[in-house]
Amino acid sequence: MADLVPFPRSARPRPTDPEPLWRHLLGDQLRRRRHDREETLTETAASAGVSPQYLSEVERGLKEPSSEMIAAIAGALDTSLIELTSAVADQLRSAATPASAAVSAGRGAFALAA
Repeated sequence: MADLVPFPRSARPRPTDPEPLWRHLLGDQLRRRRHDREETLTETAASAGVSPQYLSEVERGLKEPSSEMIAAIAGALDTSLIELTSAVADQLRSAATPASAAVSAGRGAFALAA
């Protein structure tokens, strides 16, 4: 029989946690804003013109809502799409490992972003 030769592993480290999904962070933002307003699912859903079940699924990250639905829910929460998407983008940025983290700042290296 032949000897088993281990397959070489990639030199690039793999992240331990997967990057969060947009729909999960969006749902967290919507739920946080609804709770800040002390509204029930039913109240916010009625203002947005969606069912409470649909809003619940959006908040739990189970639905990928269209931009029209996000706008309707944002409007019901007295926020704008830009405020909502900026908050989600900020959460994504804080959860992601920046590419420049792998570069030592002590060696005078620079990281450029487009």
